[in-house]
Amino acid sequence: MSVLVYVDHIKGTVKKGTYEAVNYAAKVAESLGGKEVIALALGTTNNDSLAALGTYGASKVLTVNDAAFDTFDSRPIAKVIAEAASANAAEVVVFSHNSSGKALAPRVAVRLEAGLITGASSVPSGDDFTVRRSVFSGKAFADYTINSAIKVLSVNPNSFPLEEGEGTASVEAFSTSVGAGDFKVKVLEVSRSTDTVPLPEAELVVSAGRGLKGPENWGMVEDLATILGATTACSRPVADVGWRPHHEHVGQTGVTVQPNLYIAIGISGAIQHLAGVNNSKVIVVINKDPEAPFFKAADYGIVGDAFEVVPKLIEALKEFKNS
Repeated sequence: MSVLVYVDHIKGTVKKGTYEAVNYAAKVAESLGGKEVIALALGTTNNDSLAALGTYGASKVLTVNDAAFDTFDSRPIAKVIAEAASANAAEVVVFSHNSSGKALAPRVAVRLEAGLITGASSVPSGDDFTVRRSVFSGKAFADYTINSAIKVLSVNPNSFPLEEGEGTASVEAFSTSVGAGDFKVKVLEVSRSTDTVPLPEAELVVSAGRGLKGPENWGMVEDLATILGATTACSRPVADVGWRPHHEHVGQTGVTVQPNLYIAIGISGAIQHLAGVNNSKVIVVINKDPEAPFFKAADYGIVGDAFEVVPKLIEALKEFKNS
């Protein structure tokens, strides 16, 4: 019996969400009486980075070193995961609740005839395998119970602090029945951002909205993000008018984030935006309108003109770092 974890990586570079998922799987395995944690990596991989998953709780990493899996196609990948789960008698399969996990977890659950809970924010408790997740756009929590023999879970990014231990995981090849005929998706081009942490993985996010009046004023947002080591984001209206790229759009119809710190500058806080950010650990709002809805969700609020507040904040942070 085991707990299987899907390794989300880019040609051997393991994503932060995978470390969290392995950590979470180790806690699940412990709650089930000390099951083995096995990770599965597909595509071009790096054995050293995979072996390092042992630090986070994996005892073994299975690999299918086939470049065909470098292109994300959920159908053949789900098939391999299901085969690995069956071959290793996995009781639980764990994913990170990111774009890959959202595409794969339901497919794997169907293949394994397993119960599914997405966006888990707690380790299973009790004999009835009860898991907590947020509902109603983060306004409440609900407890779900899975009673199927096999369970599939996806864990929310940044829900649990990473805990590093000692040791390395063994790396072994896994044989699969998936062949060229299983691949139906053809990717013509992939463009990746290489200078910042992707929004779903970011622990610090600086976001801005129409209160900045135009794209020419975005420099101070980027300066604040740079000094904090944060990722930049924006509200939907800003992306819609072309001030910022759509991959920075945070909200119900954009990217959902759960950073340790979310700074919102000149964003009123419409319910659609709040739905994508209200699981942030700390929310700081800067807005000149004291009646802005965002202040009700904020841990800290500054009522003031962003063009006055943000430059002063940048200077204060520079002085703090210099000291």
